[in-house]
Amino acid sequence: MKKENRGINILSILILLVIGAAAYYIVEGIKQTTQDTVAPFQQANSSLQTQVADLMHPTPTIIPDPITYITQIQALARLETIQYNESEAVTAENNQGTFGFLFGQKLLIIVHGTVIAGIDMQKLQPSDLQLQNGILHVKLPPTEVFVTTLDESKTQTFDQSGALAKLDPNLEVDALVGAKAKILQAALDDGILDQAQQNAVTYLSRFFTALGYPNAILESTPAD
Repeated sequence: MKKENRGINILSILILLVIGAAAYYIVEGIKQTTQDTVAPFQQANSSLQTQVADLMHPTPTIIPDPITYITQIQALARLETIQYNESEAVTAENNQGTFGFLFGQKLLIIVHGTVIAGIDMQKLQPSDLQLQNGILHVKLPPTEVFVTTLDESKTQTFDQSGALAKLDPNLEVDALVGAKAKILQAALDDGILDQAQQNAVTYLSRFFTALGYPNAILESTPAD
């Protein structure tokens, strides 16, 4: 009788262990299923919280003080913004008296020249850059003519001197100097400095936009 009771007890214990193990796996399965179901909602909620936080506390855009760029700006050096090409005909003569047709020297010279103008950015000083309410104000140096040159390969000289004229080697040189001055004056009369200023403002507006100042106000200084 004792053996039978002992066998029943062992069987009961085994049954309880099996039932307990089955209950454990069932509970764990339900927990995992619940976690898998809730996870996407938790992720979406976390993402929404992050977006709200970004809206409530946006990351500020840090724009460096423009003075930090002064060396880079000055490195533009002579900013050539316009090239003017002109042709001029000049006459050089001497000994044009009564017998000028015999002894007078006369040269007709046709020259082709180039005038280049722009702004010398090395003249820009830190005080010329002012940042007010996020808007950069720039006082530009005055436009100026950098160089006036003659293209010797295109220079044409026509000698109209008298048959007995004594040639003056400096006559042509002086004529070329005068031609160069005429080409420069023609460029100035045609508004080369104003056009150089307009081109400089257009270029530098893009330049300062690239540096982080899209609304920069450029103030031009009158040419000397």
